[in-house]
Amino acid sequence: MKKFFFFTIISFFCLSASAQHSLEKLWETDSIFKVPESVLFDAGTNTLYVSNIDGKDPWGADGVGSVGKMNADGSNIEVEWVKGLNAPKGMGLFKGKLYVADLTELVVINTATGNIEERIKIDGAGGLNDISVDKKGVVYVSDSKTKKVFMVKEGKAETLLENLKGPNGVLAYKKDFYVLDAGGLYKMNGDKSLRMLVDGMEGGTDGVENVEGGDFIVSTWAGVVYYISADNTKQILKDGRPDKMNSADIGFDPKTKTVFIPTFWRNSVAAYKVK
Repeated sequence: MKKFFFFTIISFFCLSASAQHSLEKLWETDSIFKVPESVLFDAGTNTLYVSNIDGKDPWGADGVGSVGKMNADGSNIEVEWVKGLNAPKGMGLFKGKLYVADLTELVVINTATGNIEERIKIDGAGGLNDISVDKKGVVYVSDSKTKKVFMVKEGKAETLLENLKGPNGVLAYKKDFYVLDAGGLYKMNGDKSLRMLVDGMEGGTDGVENVEGGDFIVSTWAGVVYYISADNTKQILKDGRPDKMNSADIGFDPKTKTVFIPTFWRNSVAAYKVK
């Protein structure tokens, strides 16, 4: 009996370790967005915000960038809900304010009115990319060009991390902070040092979202989407490279386990159920 119980436990853990996840496509918009770089899900209003870089230069200060929005089921699309940005990328929400990373500044948009209320200049920034906002309203924003991560409190920015290799996706989750840097997912320690959780993610790590517990989804700009399990193993959920389908900065609905993927040059947003 003891021997049988022992092998049953071993079998259980082996099956758990090898558990595979998959994506089931739910919908995809037409190619109506304008180089969509980021999607942000707002659980409070069941809304998706989409940053449109537009233009030919993803880092161009050309004034043609915008933010779109739609319902979380892909309906009621407003491609250019807010205009007048340059090359908007990552976004974050806090108390009715939408923060948008736009080259060297944070653009603050009132979600009720769609008005730009403030532009916070980040001194020393070169190419702001992804954003995450914690429960206290502190904004974390990566800078892929200066290889830094900034922290913005009450409109004032300070350097949180520097001397990185290629930072992009950031995530303030509960009391922890995570950053994607040159193919790796890292967790910041209390002394601001970084502990690598997973490495070797090809395609330019871009967006990171928590699924549940210690599980994450990581997207890469080239089109690969990874599932990161709590034991720090990775699995490819989707590889869009053969079809030239990018997967930039993803959004995620933890309640329905739906991941929203901006396809960049394909100019659409696609939704997938994580299974």
